[in-house]
Amino acid sequence: MAEDDHERLQELWEQYRISINDYDDLTLARWISQTLGQLKGRVWRLSHPLVGLHRLLATTAHKRAIRVSRLAQVPADYPPCSQCGAPLLPLVTRDASEDGLVCETCGASAVPFNELPSDLQQPLHEWAARYAPVHAVAHWDDAQRARSKDYDKAYQEAAEEAEQLLLELSSQVLPAALDHFPAIVWEDHDECLDVRPDDIIP
Repeated sequence: MAEDDHERLQELWEQYRISINDYDDLTLARWISQTLGQLKGRVWRLSHPLVGLHRLLATTAHKRAIRVSRLAQVPADYPPCSQCGAPLLPLVTRDASEDGLVCETCGASAVPFNELPSDLQQPLHEWAARYAPVHAVAHWDDAQRARSKDYDKAYQEAAEEAEQLLLELSSQVLPAALDHFPAIVWEDHDECLDVRPDDIIP
């Protein structure tokens, strides 16, 4: 995804937020609770509209310092985030082996990698180790590009491999996370390799 496209998308989401800003605290908390209930039990793309709705609701509540659990009944399986206290909907990024699981609400590392269950930690580490050199192609310096002889081809091949690896993450690695978390979200793009969500099709 090009940087300009990413910025335009962020601006669009901020436009969506305008109507949510009109919600009172109780309405906002109830919407968050209902959305978490709908998300429960599945591995979700970051680009999915329902995940986007949760992100808008949750980040708005976070900005207001609202404790959702005090105003609405949150589905019991969602633990509070260790950083912000919001119901934790964890996000897996390509940097998961360094950052662990990220909180969708506050953006902080909510579950350090070394605290993940072992049945999730090992396959996620192995996946990240395979993804890192693919992603690195987007950041090759001039000498590395020269050695490749055809950088455009190397870049395109890396993008195609990234698409397959991201699909593998969602279908083979993350389903096991549902044994430990009520739902989980994966980052279905790589802006450095210009991989967009609609490029990653099963």
